[in-house]
Amino acid sequence: MSDDPISRLLVPAYFHPAVEPAAWAALADEAPRLAGVVINPASGPGPAVDQAYLDVLPRLRGATRVLGYVDTDYGRRPHAEVVAEIGTYRRWYAVDGVFLDQTPDGSEALPHYVRLAIAARSLGAPYLVLNPGVPPHPAYLDLADLVVTFEGPWSDYGDRSSDPGCHLVYAAPPGARVHGYATPGELPNPWAVFGNASGARGSAR
Repeated sequence: MSDDPISRLLVPAYFHPAVEPAAWAALADEAPRLAGVVINPASGPGPAVDQAYLDVLPRLRGATRVLGYVDTDYGRRPHAEVVAEIGTYRRWYAVDGVFLDQTPDGSEALPHYVRLAIAARSLGAPYLVLNPGVPPHPAYLDLADLVVTFEGPWSDYGDRSSDPGCHLVYAAPPGARVHGYATPGELPNPWAVFGNASGARGSAR
């Protein structure tokens, strides 16, 4: 996993292109500064191709990576289900990789995620992001291209300048500086609000 701060700039773009076209236009402008953009049409690829995503993704391609969101339920979702969703993202949206959400931080599930990584790369989605939301067992850092080591509110963020992972911070004030991505959005879905990609340069607050 790279320790280049720019390589940690990951945007979970959970706002629909047809509903938030201005946010997607701004995201496209920021794309060259990003490690990747995560698309999440329906808590996964959804039941059918969404034309709105096909319309906006060409502006991202070549500038950054497009990643498909897949929930792994902390290793409880069967291997075949996760792989099927990765395959769907590849067929419908030609993603460059996957964002495996809700991954565990302990080593017990590591073989499961090794198999998922092999499957994703064999399907043509080589860029792998894992999201335990906390610092995981070191083996996960070696397995993935990027690991989310903090996901939480600004009030809990603190000084994490020595942490090599990606940080996803919500309920953040304007101009918040984090190692990753900050949004002013609040629970239950803070990532539905486009945040501060240009300000999140990997500098500590």
